[in-house]
Amino acid sequence: MIFYFMVSVDQVLSTLATVIDPDLKKDIVSMGMIKDIEINGNDLKFTLELTTPACPFNDEIEQDVRNAISKIKEISKFDLKVTAKVMEGRSLSMDEMLPTVKNIIGVASGKGGVGKTTVSVNLALALAQTGAKVGLLDADIYGPSVPLMLGMGKSAMEVDNNKLQPAESHGLKVVSFGFFAEQSHQAAIYRGPIISGILKQFLVDTNWSDLDYLIVDLPPGTGDIPLTLAQTIPITGIVVVTTPQDVASNIAVKAFGMFQKLNIPILGVIENMSYFRCPNCATDHYIFGKEGAKRMSETHNLPFLGAIPLNPGIMEGSDSGRPVLVTDPNSTMSQAFMVVAKNVAARCSVLASHLSDEMKAEVVTQK
Repeated sequence: MIFYFMVSVDQVLSTLATVIDPDLKKDIVSMGMIKDIEINGNDLKFTLELTTPACPFNDEIEQDVRNAISKIKEISKFDLKVTAKVMEGRSLSMDEMLPTVKNIIGVASGKGGVGKTTVSVNLALALAQTGAKVGLLDADIYGPSVPLMLGMGKSAMEVDNNKLQPAESHGLKVVSFGFFAEQSHQAAIYRGPIISGILKQFLVDTNWSDLDYLIVDLPPGTGDIPLTLAQTIPITGIVVVTTPQDVASNIAVKAFGMFQKLNIPILGVIENMSYFRCPNCATDHYIFGKEGAKRMSETHNLPFLGAIPLNPGIMEGSDSGRPVLVTDPNSTMSQAFMVVAKNVAARCSVLASHLSDEMKAEVVTQK
């Protein structure tokens, strides 16, 4: 007589509960990442819904799931579908203005000249290339350069039903003061309240639609624009861009210090122009010093999100409106931006998980 042991849903879930997300430090079952379990005899099928398509551990989690299921000897056929749904890294219930934007990430710097806008553009492109829905807001009203870096015309934005319609480029929804023709050859001379009003309009009077990430390229320093962003809407967190120089890192400290005083999370630090790799000898040359941003992040207990090399291709692409992520996605430069983007996305997921735990705890307390 032959006995057939049927696989149960509880058996599958208890096995999968041994798989831990490396970033969130939680098992994938309690995180709700296992969907649509189907068992037909000894055939198993389900969906693994990851927290972001840009997670640096997606392949590792998928392999851990397959290894765990392989331990259930009764399973004869296993069909795994892998998808991703970006978690909400900010309190959407508290934001009536942008309820369809899951994460708002400000890109800041303590000083100009560190390549913050170049990082913002390529960070947004890298996130979009993973499959996420991404918007890019050029909040540098005095010196908007995002349209130039993306090779976009001045009249790319339109107005429909009193709402700004973002321009689109390489899968990004883009809003910038640089699109307005009357400002193309003139310096923007405005006082703080007017600048703040423009930013608010770009944020709340724009049809952003559903976005997983809205990248906001902030002007350097700690002036009106960063304050307006922090005080207008709930944001997920801030990314600080600096170079290896001690002087740049020391000034960057003031930037994240301001946001910390405003209780805005700091997602981490990016070191731009980190090193130059000689094309002839493949040796790395640290022109502006070595690991200054990394030391700063360690001193202030902030995550180090990655290093971007100094490369003529990045600068030439920015000047010509052909970003390196678009023209050469497999290059060393592009891969550096992709690493940074995945680390930023991972940090957003961690904060979203903490936010979810806080909301659950609040519900329990109220009961």
